Amino acid sequence: MSRLWIGDDLVAATGGEMRTPFDADGISIDTRSMAPGDLFVALKGDAGDGHDHVAAALRAGAAGVMVHRIPAGLDDTRLLVVHDTFEALRALGISGRCRFQGRMLAVTGSVGKTTTKEMLRRILSSVAETSAALASLNNHWGVPLTLARLNPYARFAVAEIGMNHAGEILPLARMVRPHVTVITAVAAAHIGYLGSIEAIADEKASISMALEPGGVAILPGDSPHFARLKTMAPRYRQFGTRAGMDARLISVDGDANGSTLSIAFDGSLYRTHIAAPGRHMAMNATAAFLAATAMGVMPDQAAAALEGFSPVSGRGARRTVHVADGTALLLDESYNASSVAVRAALAVLGLQAAKRRVVVLGDMRELGEAGPAEHRGLAPDIADVADVVYACGPLMKLAYDAIPQRLRGMHADTSDALAPIVAAALRDGDAVLVKGSLGSRMKVIVDAIEAIAADGKRVNN
Repeated sequence: MSRLWIGDDLVAATGGEMRTPFDADGISIDTRSMAPGDLFVALKGDAGDGHDHVAAALRAGAAGVMVHRIPAGLDDTRLLVVHDTFEALRALGISGRCRFQGRMLAVTGSVGKTTTKEMLRRILSSVAETSAALASLNNHWGVPLTLARLNPYARFAVAEIGMNHAGEILPLARMVRPHVTVITAVAAAHIGYLGSIEAIADEKASISMALEPGGVAILPGDSPHFARLKTMAPRYRQFGTRAGMDARLISVDGDANGSTLSIAFDGSLYRTHIAAPGRHMAMNATAAFLAATAMGVMPDQAAAALEGFSPVSGRGARRTVHVADGTALLLDESYNASSVAVRAALAVLGLQAAKRRVVVLGDMRELGEAGPAEHRGLAPDIADVADVVYACGPLMKLAYDAIPQRLRGMHADTSDALAPIVAAALRDGDAVLVKGSLGSRMKVIVDAIEAIAADGKRVNN
C-alpha cells in the first residue's frame, strides 16, 4: 500500500519546514491511539499541549511530528516545523480533500449523526473503498483530521459535522465540499448556546449551502422544521413516515434485539433487519438508505448492507456484563444526550425482558435556561420504564427528585462518585441503561460496570 502522505506533499500542503525527510502512513493527534508510521500532530488546546508528548510519539514509532515549537532537549530531527499546528492541520485537511476524487457525503443532526454515519460506512464499504470519520470527529479539529486521513483513491468518503455554537457548521462543510448532505434530526441539543430550536434548525440547514454543484440534501421530512431546512438546499430528498417521502419508513417490527424495517422507495419495498432496537434507529437507517442511493448505490444493495447493523460503543451498543450473581445487559449510551435521545433510549430499555430495568442518567449539557425544564420533563418517561434510577449532576437531580420515591436508588454529584454504587448494585437479570452528555463523563460508570469480575468484586477503580 502506498504512503498516505509523502514528505514533499506534507511540506507543500502545510508550508512547513521538514528537518529530516519522512513519509507518513497516517495522521494522529493522540499518542494513545497513534500507529507506528503516523505523522503525530502536536496540537495545543484547553486539555493540554501535544508538544509535551512529541518525544513519546517518536519513541512509539511515529514517522515524524508536526510542531510549532521544538521541545527542549529533543535531539530527533524528524520534524515538520510549521507556524501553527492547528492551522497546518486545517491546511492538510483541505489538501487531502482536494486530492480526493471520489464522492463525498457529510452528516449532521442534533441526534443520530454518528450512528447514521456508521450505517453509511457499512453500506458504502460494501460497494467500494470508503473513507469515513472515526468515532465522532466532527468539530473544528476533527473534520480537518478526517479529511487529512482520506484515502485519495477511495470511491466514497463520509464526514461528520457537529456544532455547539451558531456559525460553526458552514465553514466545516465548505472544507468537506460534499456531494450529498444528511440532516438526521433537529432537537434542543445545544439550545443554551443557540437560544431557540429555530436557530438550531437554521444552523443545521446551513450544511446544504456547501453542496457541490448538482449535489442533494437528505432531509427529515417528518420534522416540524422541514420548511426551514429545505430553504437552504438547492435540491433535496426526504425520508420519514408520511406519504410523499422519497424514502418512506412503512413499518418497524421490533423486539429487544433489533428491528425489521420496510422502506418504500421508487415504487418498490425494501426490507432489512438491524440489530438495533428502537424507532429512532429505524429512522436513522431510512436516512442512511436514502443517502446511499443518492451516492449511487443500488437500493437493494443498500438494504442488504444494512442487514445486521449494530450500534457502536457509547451510541446504544448492547453487551452482556458480569455481576455479583450472574449477568446483566448493558445498554451503553454514554457518549451524548438530549431529551429526545434520552426518551428514545428509555423506549429501548423498555423493550428488554429483564428482572429489573435500571436507569443511570447524567446531566444533559448545553441547554442553558431550558435545562431545568428539560430535565424535569423526563420524569414521566423515566417512571414509565424504570424499576430503579441512579443519577448524577445537579440538573439530573431535578428529574431524580420528580420520580416516585420507590424508584430512587441514589443521586451523586459526579459520575466518579456514582460509579462504584451502580456497579455494586447490579444483579443477575438486570438491564441497565447508562446515558448522559459527554461532559457528564458517564463512560466512567460504563467502565466500572464492565470491570466487575464474575464474583461481583471490582477489578479496578
